[in-house]
Amino acid sequence: MLAPAVCLLASLLVTPLAHAQAPSRTTRPPRQPAPSGRFDRGRLAAIVKTVEAAIARKELPGAVVAVGTERAVEWQASIGQRQVQPTPEPMTADTIFDAASLTKVVATTTAVMMLVEEGKLRLTDRVAMHLPGFEKYGKRDITIRHLLTHTSGLRPDLEFNPEWNGYDTAISKALDEVPVARIDERVIYSDINFFLLGHLVKVVSGEPLDEFTRKRVFVPLGMKDTMFRPPASLTSRMAPTEKCRPISFPCGQADGTWLRGVVHDPTARRMDNVAGHAGLFTTAADLSRFARMLLNGGSLEGVRILAPLTVARMTSPSTPPGERNVRGLGWDINSSYSANKGDLLPARSFGHTGFTGTSLWIDPGTRTFIVFLSNRVHPDGKGDVGALRARVANIVGGAIRVAPAPVVDTHDFSAVGPSGTVGGRSTPLRTMTGIDVLQAEGFARLAGRKIGLLTNHTGRTRGGQSTIDAFVAAKNLTVVALFSPEHGIRGILDEDVPSSVDEKTGLTIHSLYGKTRRVTPEMLQGIDTMVVDLQDIGARFYTYMSALGYLLEDTASRGIEVVVLDRPNPINGWQVEGPKPDPLPEGAERSYIAYFPTMPVRHGMTLGELARLFNEERRIGAKLSVVEMRNWSRDAWWDETALMWVNPSPNMRNLTQATMYPGVGAVEYANLSVGRGTDAPFERIGAPWIDGTLLAEELNARNLPGIRFYPIMFTPSSSVYKDEACQGIYFIVTDRTALRPVRVGLEIIAAIARLFPGKLELRRTATLFGSADQLARAMTGEDPAQLAAQWAQDEVNWTTLRAKYLLYR
Repeated sequence: MLAPAVCLLASLLVTPLAHAQAPSRTTRPPRQPAPSGRFDRGRLAAIVKTVEAAIARKELPGAVVAVGTERAVEWQASIGQRQVQPTPEPMTADTIFDAASLTKVVATTTAVMMLVEEGKLRLTDRVAMHLPGFEKYGKRDITIRHLLTHTSGLRPDLEFNPEWNGYDTAISKALDEVPVARIDERVIYSDINFFLLGHLVKVVSGEPLDEFTRKRVFVPLGMKDTMFRPPASLTSRMAPTEKCRPISFPCGQADGTWLRGVVHDPTARRMDNVAGHAGLFTTAADLSRFARMLLNGGSLEGVRILAPLTVARMTSPSTPPGERNVRGLGWDINSSYSANKGDLLPARSFGHTGFTGTSLWIDPGTRTFIVFLSNRVHPDGKGDVGALRARVANIVGGAIRVAPAPVVDTHDFSAVGPSGTVGGRSTPLRTMTGIDVLQAEGFARLAGRKIGLLTNHTGRTRGGQSTIDAFVAAKNLTVVALFSPEHGIRGILDEDVPSSVDEKTGLTIHSLYGKTRRVTPEMLQGIDTMVVDLQDIGARFYTYMSALGYLLEDTASRGIEVVVLDRPNPINGWQVEGPKPDPLPEGAERSYIAYFPTMPVRHGMTLGELARLFNEERRIGAKLSVVEMRNWSRDAWWDETALMWVNPSPNMRNLTQATMYPGVGAVEYANLSVGRGTDAPFERIGAPWIDGTLLAEELNARNLPGIRFYPIMFTPSSSVYKDEACQGIYFIVTDRTALRPVRVGLEIIAAIARLFPGKLELRRTATLFGSADQLARAMTGEDPAQLAAQWAQDEVNWTTLRAKYLLYR
């Protein structure tokens, strides 16, 4: 009589999409122990139907799923097909998959920790100790721990344009990288971190990563089908990914060849298929043995790979306290990438995913592991198993019969949002803006001053009192005059603003967006201090920063101090995106919507930080001080501050609109409606000549991160296409951290030009977007992804420049 697990596998053969085969002679037969009693196997069987449904939705061609404990694999199924083009092939249990980023933990992290055990490395070692030249451009203090936890500040990957090739070239480029954040400032998931770690293994051990791991990890563990650069003799068992030219990115070229046994990751392919971040191939059986080794404290069947303390250290939280993306050393614990663990596995479980559709998740509390291997990018790169992996994990969690063992853990998860969510601190930051701090101090630092106040309706305290009222009520200073930026003192005007008198206080209001945008000597009479309290939105062409810049220039020679009451960047203070503005023709006056010449569209700074940068980099020399906020961090979005939203301008009505504004606002000078005159400006875009259904389908096929597009009809009551029926698209932001709004704006331009030739007129769009050349190339059919990659140097240059002016971590 067959053991129960074998009976289950055999039963799957009757379904057309499920194939559970006995292992071939080339693989080690899996041990099928008697049921441990830890799982309800009837519940586990639901995994098959769940995966089949995803296959029917074309989310993947097939998968191999294995569930087990430290003792053995207790359930496994091979479902669907491993190949659908050019000819169908059934999925088999011994299918070999491109593991993608599972390489980071299965190969690289393991190798690094073995070298730590041997005393050849320390986690606190500066990387430059082992890789001379790495210390350039502010990287001197980056340690091995920073690389392992993705807190080094290095960007996600190298650029592919201009084209390059070769392992040594990649390492040389990495040594020349400029950080985009300070160490420990935040988690930036980076392939560069891990191919540097792979190279470090080679330098310290004297063996390339593939040889080191083969000899010291895979062969001892009996992982006979796990390797880099698999031989041609195994091709028939390989799960293919996409058609691709040798070093192309993205894939999908008609003249490409199927990647089958060749790594899908473009950087690893350029590095001769061996890299610390990608390149490993493996099977469900082999990954199950690896997982069992970890659950057994680093040993399996008498073979020790790691010490128990090492396993505990690398799977414990190692990111800074308060960091909401919690990671161990290499391993993911609770972050925006860990949605694949579902909703039931405990917070202290750990794992990792791979871009090609792979994942491994391990829970030490219930001593359970889940292996999910798919080639979701086959055949066309459009598959998506993010939600599926979470559903599978929930089924496994619901099938576990044992209560989790207590795990001693001193890490504070209170700052960690739910797995897979964006933002959502469980406890808001309760940010105090500059006016709150000043008021709490009793305005002491401005005692005796004669104040000019540049503000509008956004200047208000946490309690809702306007900054104007708070200053007028202060007994130890005198408000001489008010100054208003674009949209006026009440923020309701969309045209030039005249100077006037404030009805409530009787104070003169000098408009800086009317007959003049300069602060004249007459306006400054009787004033010794100018105070600024304005809510910026985080985009280069939002004009409040220009009003501030002009104020600094106009007060510098008069000895009048400028005090900026700082406020949050509502779309966070670390993400930077977009091209810098085109250079001005000689003698041309700089634009009011591009005050600083090298600023990307999305600048990632607060107004106080911008004031510091403008004052120094433009050599203005104003007497400047900033009243800093309290309880704000750079990665915080507005809805995490517990501050009241006040529309910074008439058409900026919520955080979603602010999030989309750097991209949608960047293209609104074209003959397109961006929703002005509707109830959702900057959440839609359209025109009378657009087919919204076609445009939504075209953009959704691009699989842009963090956003989906839906067809919509609307009739603006004002602005472009007033009272004309328009079709277009509505934006649903699904992951605001992954979203790249400026890229979205360029994608929209390219898609509209492609679908509706001769209809789109760019007009003055380049003055907002910044690069006339890139807009023109998008209009003529160049891939926006390739164009967006060319911003990387602008972004790095800006991030480097701004670093010394940042006030918050």
